[in-house]
Amino acid sequence: MNFFSRRNQILLKELVKTDFKLRYQGSVIGYLWSVLKPILLFVIMYLVFVRFMRFGSSVPHFAVALLLGITVWNFFGEATNVGMLSIVSRVDLLRKVNFSKPVVIFSVVTNALINLIISLIVVFGFAIINGVPFGWNIIFVIPLLIELILFTTGLAFILSTLFVYFRDLGPIWEVVMQAGFYGTPIIYPVTEISKNHLLVAKILMLNPMAQIIQDLRYILTFSHNTNPTLWQLWDYSWIVIIPYLIPVFVFVFGYWFFMKHASKFAEII
Repeated sequence: MNFFSRRNQILLKELVKTDFKLRYQGSVIGYLWSVLKPILLFVIMYLVFVRFMRFGSSVPHFAVALLLGITVWNFFGEATNVGMLSIVSRVDLLRKVNFSKPVVIFSVVTNALINLIISLIVVFGFAIINGVPFGWNIIFVIPLLIELILFTTGLAFILSTLFVYFRDLGPIWEVVMQAGFYGTPIIYPVTEISKNHLLVAKILMLNPMAQIIQDLRYILTFSHNTNPTLWQLWDYSWIVIIPYLIPVFVFVFGYWFFMKHASKFAEII
């Protein structure tokens, strides 16, 4: 079935609208939570790790970098966690309506993307208040966001398919996400690792999420020496390309893996 058919586009739009409305239904401040959640988490992280533990004290505008890292990771966590459960939670729809199954995953990622865009507006506002000097290279935020979306969507395809067969994947992925959060330079600058363990920092930066967050921080805060990117740590260009290619591979493989099993979802669940 053609994913780009008008029927699938209408269904995608309706799923996005419904999920977005239901997200904060019944809450007092409603959609404002999409802005307040990353800000509140940022405040806690900032007080604990920046003010008291002095992480990133040598990095200019590290508070902005911290908020940016949390915002990007929240998108990744939301899209993969909800995406993993999306097929199982939509089983009634799968059995009653004949449509292209990837619509379910794309609706989840789109909802998370809406929250990401709202949060990024807050990040940019916070950066302006903190006197961050924006440069022409701000345009590179767009390809990095595309890379982030491809990687996240591909993982959502894989996780949602595996979850149909293995429900134990839920708590396993929760542990992976916790380990990933602390293994990614979000609450600490990568320089904290590179100055003592350069090889560890290099390997850590091969993770696409670390590369994306670090590149975004570099672009936003324009910190050459205190906020190094993957291509500043590695001397070999062929290695530098690896984390940029992984999201494309994950998306293509994830979509293929999902479609291979999509026809069996309704029966297995």
